[in-house]
Amino acid sequence: MGNAVPGKAGTKSVTCVSPKRAAVGMRSTSVSISAASSTSSWLTVGRIQTAAAISCGMVITGLFTFPFFRVLSSIGQGCLVLSALAYLAQFREVAQLRKWPVYFCFVLIFVMHLAAGLNTTAANAKEFWRDVVLQLPFLLLPLSFWILPPLRIDDLKRLYKLLLGVTTFSAFGSTIYYLLNADYINELYIHSKIMPTVPDHIRFSLLIVLSVAVGAVMLNRKVLTGWRRAAVMGATIFLAGFLHLLAVRSGLVALYVLAVVAIGYLLKKQAWRKAASVAALMVVLPVVSYFTLPTFYNKYHNTKDDASRVEQTHSANNYSLVGRVYSYQTALQVWKDNPLLGVGKADLRDEMAERYREFFPQIDTMHQIQPHNQFLLYLVAFGALGLALFIAAFYYPLWWARRRHAPMLVAQYLIVTLSFMVEPTMEGQTGLTFSLFFLLLPLSSVAECRKERGVRKGRQWRPA
Repeated sequence: MGNAVPGKAGTKSVTCVSPKRAAVGMRSTSVSISAASSTSSWLTVGRIQTAAAISCGMVITGLFTFPFFRVLSSIGQGCLVLSALAYLAQFREVAQLRKWPVYFCFVLIFVMHLAAGLNTTAANAKEFWRDVVLQLPFLLLPLSFWILPPLRIDDLKRLYKLLLGVTTFSAFGSTIYYLLNADYINELYIHSKIMPTVPDHIRFSLLIVLSVAVGAVMLNRKVLTGWRRAAVMGATIFLAGFLHLLAVRSGLVALYVLAVVAIGYLLKKQAWRKAASVAALMVVLPVVSYFTLPTFYNKYHNTKDDASRVEQTHSANNYSLVGRVYSYQTALQVWKDNPLLGVGKADLRDEMAERYREFFPQIDTMHQIQPHNQFLLYLVAFGALGLALFIAAFYYPLWWARRRHAPMLVAQYLIVTLSFMVEPTMEGQTGLTFSLFFLLLPLSSVAECRKERGVRKGRQWRPA
């Protein structure tokens, strides 16, 4: 037993411990320190970045498994959040702390949806909470990318190659399906219908355009050599051609707008041959597609016929383009009654149905669609103030990156913006994930942070 040694007045007494107990205490302390040290050495920045990259890969792959494995993309987002929390717990820091405005502007969009509960009737409370859950990526994804350090260069390249690969694989499968059912699918295009794809044809067309941009950027930067360069070139050309076989208007418009921007960039860099090649390709592709692809031919003439029927209200029951025009007119009637704060997103469907009955009773209930324009939908749901907040928050990162070389960020903003003009792109899980994730991925790469170690000279290019 330890004996107390009396000390002098004013001093603390010292307790002596037997050598045996001291040895036991030292061993237990050593074990606890060793365990903590082991955990600390295992949970490194590199391993957390690897986990984050795998999580991002799950998000990308999940966009293509939605019909049969709906939750894969959500699982990937959850794993990304866990990676961020692990980094925060281990290192007690936010890796991209100084760039908080770039990420928190997206969080403001989630807050706007949450605040809409104050402008929601009790009858639509369930619809309000459904929308809040749908918009959670605007909260979780920006915070995760903000906390985590930027992904390593090689991981970024793998992720963009994964996107190009799975998009090409899905397009190849759709091509085979078309060849086996050509007559049936060609007939569908006469009646404003599209061949089945994974994911749905509109989101798939946008993924194709982004994948073409990925391939073009990689080829322009000459970061690939040998068979890899040939494979990326083949996949990029194949996807550009397949987009014309698929013949989705929003995807085709996005492709040609990106081509014009690319030509302008190449001319500025005095890359005359490349600019001429892109321009020639954009002229040849639609001409060849018109004469060789029945889907493209039928879609072109179907669109002309569709547009000629806009003045006939009842045509909205059978023609998609006419239906969209009347959805715009109906939405504007709703907005006129609530110009500043809107009607609330959860109440939008009821308000639209009431105006359809009042102004366009010729349109059947099943064809009374919501406004096919993301900006217009936000104008009606959140009012002029809400739309202004959305535009400022959503496009601030583009303004922030204006002096940086960020081709993938610019490409995604162009694709998403063009889509917003003709579709409520973010009113579904796939469209929202596509829009937000492929903005955050290059934003994280562009964000200035700690310098990477172990990166060989000549490999500093980030595919952002």
